[in-house]
Amino acid sequence: MRQRPDTVMLFAAGLGTRMGALTHDRPKPLIEVAGKALIDHALAEVRAAGLSRVVVNAHYRAKQIVAHVAGTDIRVSHESPDLLDTGGGLRAALPLTGPGPLFTMNTDAVWAGPNPLAALAAGWQPEEMDALLLCVTPAQAIGHAGMGDFKLGSQGRATRGPGLVYTGVQIIKTDLLAKIPEAAFSLNLVWDRMIAAGRLYGMPYDGAWCDVGHPAGITLAEEMLRNADV
Repeated sequence: MRQRPDTVMLFAAGLGTRMGALTHDRPKPLIEVAGKALIDHALAEVRAAGLSRVVVNAHYRAKQIVAHVAGTDIRVSHESPDLLDTGGGLRAALPLTGPGPLFTMNTDAVWAGPNPLAALAAGWQPEEMDALLLCVTPAQAIGHAGMGDFKLGSQGRATRGPGLVYTGVQIIKTDLLAKIPEAAFSLNLVWDRMIAAGRLYGMPYDGAWCDVGHPAGITLAEEMLRNADV
């Protein structure tokens, strides 16, 4: 029983400070890569995966995000007056996402290869997992520094440590969000509880992934996409 989720939460509320002057007058998800806004790269993956419910959160220059998705079926979760981080932001959006497991996806990355959401759905086993994270090796993590975030056991169970880089896409059950007392908190707190229970899992991604959280990532992502088209 896989119980494929049909909802995705797109994280688009951050300040984008690593982008420097590029986010002076616009939110990071509206920065263009290869002639298309970052959020539209994410939405292309969402639509290709056939997901029917899309929620995006907005905080910094939120009106621009709202205007960008106007006329679509995308629902906007407004984070105001304060940012809530990934965990708090997801919890605040639950009235729009509805109950049950869902996908979450960062909007500051670009993909080339198999659909990341479909790949996760194929590996999702809700009877065993509370979350399933899509990861790449450090060598595959274009534009991303560091030795990785998680190690995977033989069955895919995830623990902390250098090994694989989290790509910002996951399937997650939302039950544990209610147990965090803070209003603003990272999903890392939820993952740590899942690790303790042996129910956080990860899986490797076979395609190409580029972190576009910083200006240099734009050029790298465009090069990655050109190479993918060759």
